Amino acid sequence: MTDRRSFLRTMGAGAFCLACGMRRPFAQTAPRRQVSVGGKRVKTIDIHCHCVVPEIADLLKGTRLEARALGTIKSPTNNPPIEQRLAAMDAQGIDVEAMSINAFWYSADRDLARRLIDLQNEKLAQMCKAAPDRFVGFAAVALQFPELAAEQLEQGMKQHGLRGAAIGCTVEGKELSDPMFDPFWAKAEELQALVFMHPQNSDEVTGIAKRVQGFNGALPNVIGNPLETTIALSHMIFEGTFDRFPRLRIAAAHGGGYLPSYVDRSDNGCETLKQCKGPYPKKKPSEYFKQIYVDSLVFSPEALRHLVAVTGASQIMIGTDYGFPWVKNPVDHVLSTPGLSDDDKVAILGGTAAKLLKIDA
Repeated sequence: MTDRRSFLRTMGAGAFCLACGMRRPFAQTAPRRQVSVGGKRVKTIDIHCHCVVPEIADLLKGTRLEARALGTIKSPTNNPPIEQRLAAMDAQGIDVEAMSINAFWYSADRDLARRLIDLQNEKLAQMCKAAPDRFVGFAAVALQFPELAAEQLEQGMKQHGLRGAAIGCTVEGKELSDPMFDPFWAKAEELQALVFMHPQNSDEVTGIAKRVQGFNGALPNVIGNPLETTIALSHMIFEGTFDRFPRLRIAAAHGGGYLPSYVDRSDNGCETLKQCKGPYPKKKPSEYFKQIYVDSLVFSPEALRHLVAVTGASQIMIGTDYGFPWVKNPVDHVLSTPGLSDDDKVAILGGTAAKLLKIDA
């Protein structure tokens, strides 16, 4: 197993700077927590972990993406030192992080998008390979060019060992259910890739920016992020994406947004309002949770209990949103939720993620 000292020795001072922002060694902290269920050791896997590649700053210099990229790179939450990341994992009992880079490049032209994605996936893969027992990665893809995104997904998985793709919930105003994205979905289905969906600029793309103005409550994030995910998944259900690609695997951040909490209204919407047109959806919206996975970032045992009741424990994986400090005890959140069997706990803590991401459990 890779500890922090051997990780430093393996990567070396120069290569270590690649690892999502390492700038200085981090002090030795408490021993790594070992998680067990029913007396058996469980490998815990976090599928919702943020990361950036600082080297993109040079590539984006002078482009319209530069300001946003620099803001992301300089943010301590997006770009924590790797020693701090490992220390947090050890304290929380997280064995493996599946890291992703939030998409900000959907307005880039094709040439810049290709170069940017190549650089990010190469550097992310280097970090994962330096500590393969602690990190795996989701490939970045230029989803504004679906055929290119399909190519980047395949290259990321086959050449770099990345385990799927990370995408936003919309692409320059287009819903992910738009048939233009079908080449990407087809490739993701072919590769059996897990596609991690995370919102960005959610107050703007959902149209609620004016309603959530103000500094009290962080409403653009608190309301906007789950709302954007809810809208994206609903379009994919009602407009047939999951029917056209029945083996597609989507993992939605933040517990799948609001959809699991009120999916019964979606089930009844077509019949009551008589607004559904065409052949889709072929099933009740709630049944598509057999294709949709969600993270556990719902904060309370009661919320997690309800999420299990709607989706099933097999569809839930740990998500911490690291390095944003939303949760401190993600493992205890699962262990303390009433009504979960040992099998349920194992599935949420890491069993399902290990299967989807091809991690030795």
